[in-house]
Amino acid sequence: MRELTTDTLQEEVSNNDLVFVQYSASWCGNCRIMKPKFKKFSSETESAEFLVVDAEKYPESRKLAEVNNLPTFAAFKGGELVKQVQTNKADVLKSFIDEVTSN
Repeated sequence: MRELTTDTLQEEVSNNDLVFVQYSASWCGNCRIMKPKFKKFSSETESAEFLVVDAEKYPESRKLAEVNNLPTFAAFKGGELVKQVQTNKADVLKSFIDEVTSN
């Protein structure tokens, strides 16, 4: 898992077959709670790239998914958004990752 330091999510999504993204913000408490869980799941899922994007700093990256609440988790396959979920529950996030990786 790595955090983007530039507004280049489109490039990452285009260059990787499967990408999971945690949209977060520095002020978001639930984002901070979920980040270690997202990191743990990234170490268990070798077939995908896991990225954290600051939804406040990187508007172009934010536009790739419909981010209305934080944290939002999005999955991109073959350069396209395939699914997203807004949650602060680890079991919901795990189910989301498992569902996308099994399809």
